[in-house]
Amino acid sequence: MKRYEALADDLAASIRAGVLRAGDRLPSVRQASTSRGVSPSTVFQAYYLLEARGLIRARERSGYYVTAAERPLPPEPEALPADDAPGEPISERIFSVLESSMTRDVVPLGSAFPSPLLFPLGRLAKVMAATVPRMDPWSAVDELSPGNARLRRQIALRYLGDGLHVHADEIVVTNGALEALNLCLAAVARPGDAVVVESPAFYAALQSIERNGMTAIPVQTHPRDGIDLEALERAVARHRPKACWLMTSFQNPLGSLMPEAKKRQLVELLARHEVALIEDDVYGELYFGSRRPAPAKAYDTKGLVMHCSSFSKCLAPGYRIGWAAPGRYAKAVARLKLTTTLAASAPAQATLVAYLEKGGYDKHLRQLRQTLAAAQNEMMQAIARYFPAGTRATRPLGGYFLWVELPEEVDALAIHRLALSHGISVAPGPIFSAHARVANCLRLNYGHGWDTRIENAVRTLGRLAGA
Repeated sequence: MKRYEALADDLAASIRAGVLRAGDRLPSVRQASTSRGVSPSTVFQAYYLLEARGLIRARERSGYYVTAAERPLPPEPEALPADDAPGEPISERIFSVLESSMTRDVVPLGSAFPSPLLFPLGRLAKVMAATVPRMDPWSAVDELSPGNARLRRQIALRYLGDGLHVHADEIVVTNGALEALNLCLAAVARPGDAVVVESPAFYAALQSIERNGMTAIPVQTHPRDGIDLEALERAVARHRPKACWLMTSFQNPLGSLMPEAKKRQLVELLARHEVALIEDDVYGELYFGSRRPAPAKAYDTKGLVMHCSSFSKCLAPGYRIGWAAPGRYAKAVARLKLTTTLAASAPAQATLVAYLEKGGYDKHLRQLRQTLAAAQNEMMQAIARYFPAGTRATRPLGGYFLWVELPEEVDALAIHRLALSHGISVAPGPIFSAHARVANCLRLNYGHGWDTRIENAVRTLGRLAGA
């Protein structure tokens, strides 16, 4: 057990024993650090964890306080049964759901993005205003695939800070993570090939595989610790896929986080069969623990892991700057990039370089994680208050999505349509799977903070689900 977890458990025991009561103020971070003989960072992480559990709450400029007794949180969902039979085409269903909720007027519980107000866009704009006029005119040529050399170095340094040795020459800068993922897919698979995905899976993965004439092979995935490795091995032996497209950290839509030992086993399994892993890690920086979870890429010794991420979910939405670190496939991915979109935006790359070199990114990330952890706690409490008996919900350790399993008789697509009539968007389970086993499930986004408007929307959803 890590120090912050031990401290959190100790404080939780004091709360449950009544030593710390509802309304009591916890010691300040400095006081707790001194009295407990731990670092301020350890205290912060312990308080974040207690906040995510719903035991304490931060008050602006005042500190942390023990919360009033709440209803028990809903239990977590179990793994959904799934066979590895290919599903039916799903793109039309996805488009119909997404197009109906793309408006600023709705409460964005079905959004795939966090609130843009959570990001330092003003500071980025100032950096861009100071950086772009000084750009070398030749940068438009020099920074064709694989991208801005200084930006690739900054990305490599962040890998190094997490204990991964990824050379800057391996990194290919892309127009967001989705392009990185699609380039990686094209580098290893062809029309007619099989590609393993989680079940349920990120809907863009299903669309990409379908659009390329490939076959998605769904494999059972647990809402807490990710894809079932025994089921995966059976699927690999049966279908001989060219690739697996997986999210090993804070999976969309479940929020699952594969333990690091399981990630190592995953990489070893795929290496035995010479199957490439396309690792979508766009939420990796949004962890609520003391350190970023190591990606599967950390255990790659054969260059089979194609790690993809971006700045869109954690720093600069709209700049559309992502990257791939595709191991042995780096040259193939760079050539595909060159023959499709040539390069990512030179001004956007230059701006992010200047911002990263100035520092402040990690401070922003700490604030963002704290905001998301607090919002997750509020949404969990609201689900406990307003949703019908029999509801289950995940408790992710990062990211900004909850997966909610409603009673079996509830139709998530019907809830989606009713919610829109009340000005609320949700992401119904059927857009994440071609199978009917998610017909009573919703993905809810807590990445827009917490206010009365959001709480009223959750209350309305609970009423609709219980009607």
